[in-house]
Amino acid sequence: MESIQRLKKIKGIEYWYEETPYYDPVSKQTRYKNSKYLGRNIDGKPVRMRNAPAEVTIKVRKAKKTVTIRSSFDYGSVLILKHIMKELKLDQYLHGLLNDTEVAMITALAFNRVLRPLAMQHVETWYTGTVLSLDDPKISLSGQRISELLERIGTSTIPQQFMGQLLEKNRTKRTLIYDITSISSYSSLINLLEYGYNRDGLSLPQINLSLIMDKDMGIPVMYDIYPGSISDVTTLTGTLTKLEAYGVEHYCAIMDRGFFSYNNLLEMLENKISFIIAATFQLKDLKMLLTEAQRDIESVDYLQKFKEHTIYVKPVSFPIESHVLQGYLYYDPKREHEEKEALTGRLFDIREELSCIRLQKGQLAQIRFIEKAGKFKNFFNWKQVDNRIEASIKQNAVAQRTNMMGKFILFYSGDVDWMNCLSLYRERDEIEKEIEVMKSDLDVLPLNTHSDSTTNGFLFIVFLGLVIRSRLLKMMTDAGLLKRYAIKGMLLELEKFRKITLADGQTMNTEMTKKQRLILDALNLMCLISSGA
Repeated sequence: MESIQRLKKIKGIEYWYEETPYYDPVSKQTRYKNSKYLGRNIDGKPVRMRNAPAEVTIKVRKAKKTVTIRSSFDYGSVLILKHIMKELKLDQYLHGLLNDTEVAMITALAFNRVLRPLAMQHVETWYTGTVLSLDDPKISLSGQRISELLERIGTSTIPQQFMGQLLEKNRTKRTLIYDITSISSYSSLINLLEYGYNRDGLSLPQINLSLIMDKDMGIPVMYDIYPGSISDVTTLTGTLTKLEAYGVEHYCAIMDRGFFSYNNLLEMLENKISFIIAATFQLKDLKMLLTEAQRDIESVDYLQKFKEHTIYVKPVSFPIESHVLQGYLYYDPKREHEEKEALTGRLFDIREELSCIRLQKGQLAQIRFIEKAGKFKNFFNWKQVDNRIEASIKQNAVAQRTNMMGKFILFYSGDVDWMNCLSLYRERDEIEKEIEVMKSDLDVLPLNTHSDSTTNGFLFIVFLGLVIRSRLLKMMTDAGLLKRYAIKGMLLELEKFRKITLADGQTMNTEMTKKQRLILDALNLMCLISSGA
């Protein structure tokens, strides 16, 4: 083959080389040999700088002059969130309900919830360091303006209209995963706050929040708010009525053990609500059911495999007045062994720690015992001997606890086989993760707002942030990026990809690193860079 001229970029500078291409049969690719340096690339031509004319030398020296950077903005992480907003048409829905300034403010607040959750009084400082401030430099994100915006949203039907469009445009029809969480607050001015069953164990008034997810898309499509004192079944039926009004045809309530009670089960059965629920064994009849059902649970007749893992599955039934509740008893020997090891190991450690205690004068043995034993205190017999604590582990207490290890019952309504029942309940983890995000990453627990309207407005911002974050998680899952990055880690890596403004007014992007390029390639978003999105 004839030799050709090729451009190579070395440390940001382009050089011309003459090389001869040839076909490599091993790699089955075109390679190059006999590389000959021709010179530096000046206006598309090779120029050897030693022999370059004076005007060329002056031109190169001017190009080398350092240009002063005036400002630097977070671009990479914001770029992805803006793409998600457009992909899901969230910006379109918002523009149909609010003016441009309000949409820009809501977008900034929702992005902040995902990228770097801050107290509202600090959001404006964060905003000025992102590329969003270049798009909308005139908006104010002062505490006063944010409060006014939240008030406006909270006293309007904007959240309901937005969710209606989300459900309608995405054609959400299939099974939804559903759960309830309780959000606590120290504020005494929120009328929605009432005392009720709090799943976090906090003795604060709370709001019950329903979060509904589109199973196919993996994003939240609706939330619902109820006072803390309203019973869970009332909350559930109210939410399902709203879903039906939006045209959702198929749903299944996936409920945790905190929802399990005789009255709740009876109400769901009588209202013909489709559900899957994990059983607790507080009811005497259920304890008897477990005792009887587990006698032959290790029979090969009940042997199954779930995700390449051996388990035993036995159908069970539980009468509730005129109804017969169907379910499955699951027994996982591996999980049983792990739980026993964890319990007995912890009890051993506590017993050793108690034996090392030497009581000081005036110290109460009972207080020291509770400090060490904590929630495991009922597993011990103990007494004070001089300045020591002698403790022994209760065999019966351990036997009662270990007897139930590795075993759990899922009850259901409708026609569900054991695998679908277990799969749907395990997928409830998706909802739990979103709820934990709401309570921790999104800094929503406890609430620091001061009225029903601002609380409602703030929850809408949180919901929008969750929609964006959930879609990002799905994109990362599909791209295989979760093997290398958590969401926060990936966003931090992309945050280093900056947009800068120079002293002469020019705007440009910083050079992209290999990691950033690989991330955007995996997400199929490199086109956003070339399009200047």
